[in-house]
Amino acid sequence: MSRYASVYPLVTTRALARPFTYEVPDDAERGAVVTVRLGGARLRGVVVGLGEAPPAGIDAAPIERVEESLPAVLVDLALWLADYYGSTPGRALALVAPPKRERRKELPQPAERDSLPGEPEPDSLTAPQERALARLRASFTGGGGHFLLYGATGSGKTEVYLQAAAEALERGLGVIVLVPEIALAPQTVGRFRARFGERVAILHSSLTEAERRDERERIASGEAPIVIGARSAVFAPLPSVGLICIDEEHDAAYKQESDPRYDARTVAAKRASLEGAVAIYGSATPRPESWEALEHLDLGERVGAALPPVRIVDLRGEAGYPLSAPLLAALGKLAEEGGKAILLLNRRGVAPALHCRACGETRRCPNCDVALVLHRDELLHCHHCGFVEPTPEACPECGSVELARIGAGTQRLERELEERVPELERFRLDADAVAKRGGLADVLRRFAAADRAVLVGTQMVAKGHHFAGVSLAAVIDADTGLGLPDFRAEERTFQLVTQLAGRSGRDAPGRVLVQTFQPESRAVALAARHDVEGFLAGELARRRDLGYPPFRHIVRVLVSGPDRDDVLRAGAELGAGLEGIPGDLLGPAELFRLRGRHRAQLVAKTDRPREVASRAAKLLAAAAPAMREADLSGVVDVDPQSV
Repeated sequence: MSRYASVYPLVTTRALARPFTYEVPDDAERGAVVTVRLGGARLRGVVVGLGEAPPAGIDAAPIERVEESLPAVLVDLALWLADYYGSTPGRALALVAPPKRERRKELPQPAERDSLPGEPEPDSLTAPQERALARLRASFTGGGGHFLLYGATGSGKTEVYLQAAAEALERGLGVIVLVPEIALAPQTVGRFRARFGERVAILHSSLTEAERRDERERIASGEAPIVIGARSAVFAPLPSVGLICIDEEHDAAYKQESDPRYDARTVAAKRASLEGAVAIYGSATPRPESWEALEHLDLGERVGAALPPVRIVDLRGEAGYPLSAPLLAALGKLAEEGGKAILLLNRRGVAPALHCRACGETRRCPNCDVALVLHRDELLHCHHCGFVEPTPEACPECGSVELARIGAGTQRLERELEERVPELERFRLDADAVAKRGGLADVLRRFAAADRAVLVGTQMVAKGHHFAGVSLAAVIDADTGLGLPDFRAEERTFQLVTQLAGRSGRDAPGRVLVQTFQPESRAVALAARHDVEGFLAGELARRRDLGYPPFRHIVRVLVSGPDRDDVLRAGAELGAGLEGIPGDLLGPAELFRLRGRHRAQLVAKTDRPREVASRAAKLLAAAAPAMREADLSGVVDVDPQSV
């Protein structure tokens, strides 16, 4: 008797967002990754159910090949993800499916260069660490749980992860450790490898397909029961998961910005619930959502040293920018006596804008409604679409040669340091500097080994790095994000300043300088006092009044296309279809053009995000033929990080 299976093809189109019935061989089970024929094309798919016969009068085509099998929990996770985030099962299942096999065998390269030296296990734990671990151990036997591991930078969160991971391994369970960006992977991998050796695997987007497949095979076989990586590591094919650690849980990089727009923190919570695992969300500056919802495991103050004092430098009274007189004096002291500094400027390039003093024109990208950024190569770059043009000698609009370079970026800061404190070795950590494969680990390794050095970078430098000898940390411009029209603007500024301050003074007396034009702002003032709980209390009160997360969810529907009128018309039609949803609907509102496409968004504040997302997804599926004809695209974004 023939066996039949429901298979979701791994396709992106919403028109095919349904299962198809195929005849399956005896060895195919739920979770099997298979090759099938659909409409004359050969596609990959995933078996999601067995036993259903095809509709009467229709012969089911046979599955051509069974590639491998996924853990059933990953199928459940992917189908939940598609539903919750208003995406399609095909897109969601593609996240958990293994990469395609390459026709040509790539030489494995698995990944020692991606780790930095680890640290020895401490002789003893602090009392707060012991209490946290006791609670976690009880949860391993009690069906799992979700915990916020909170404490100052340097309070020992990583050691708690390591001890909890050892507990999970003793129980025969796997461990997933998530970091927000690849920038944090080398240090985290080094710490775990120092403790667990080759039982550690890594998964992130910089791996080749061959490397990723090799790591997946080690994970699925049980050879590597600990997986470290960025967002996609939450889908690691471990046979059984007992612990998921979400490090720097406050970081917005955990949100995927392409369909399906999942949040790895939310997906980790769902996977932990499905597997009865323990989930630890760690941060020195937690999200208001986590602070409100999770049980706290408080690690308290920094181990072995106090947090450094913070001095606010009011740039309104300073002539020097980006290097104020107090900052230059502190850097000069390092040049004389030795030591390291980390300088944060959350803008790349030499200058964020080129402005004509005569007519007021700012050079803008022809594809995006944003200013072009001047780089050291004397080219103007768009950081959104990659457009590049030479820097003009005169204004193309009026012919004036009075072109002003407005503001500063990391490349200009690097140049100023070279001129003002040449004795300090300079390293830069931003997307431009680490674009080459292996560049990130190389920068971090050389900075760690330097004597008199300064590390300049964007927000990458504030994220969880622990370097010996850093006695100075400085925020060049704390106001960069405060003016953004986003309800999370103050939260992000507070987190960035507080996190950067935590890089200084871990093993010796340290100091922090925060340069700002708004010293009275709540985010800057509270960050200078390291007052995390005070900031969160105020932020939660504000969000409760305004109906923002964690008290309500936000669901955004984004439409884009080449014609502005078509985009606005489609947005209005989708808005009409969403009338009557449980919640408040705003828009459609026009956004700035990006990569040559006009954009508009609808925003819903709701207590039932899954219901709203599902309705929006059905509207997009119904409109798909007409939208495709007009070259329009639409996406549902649940719990967006920027609104």
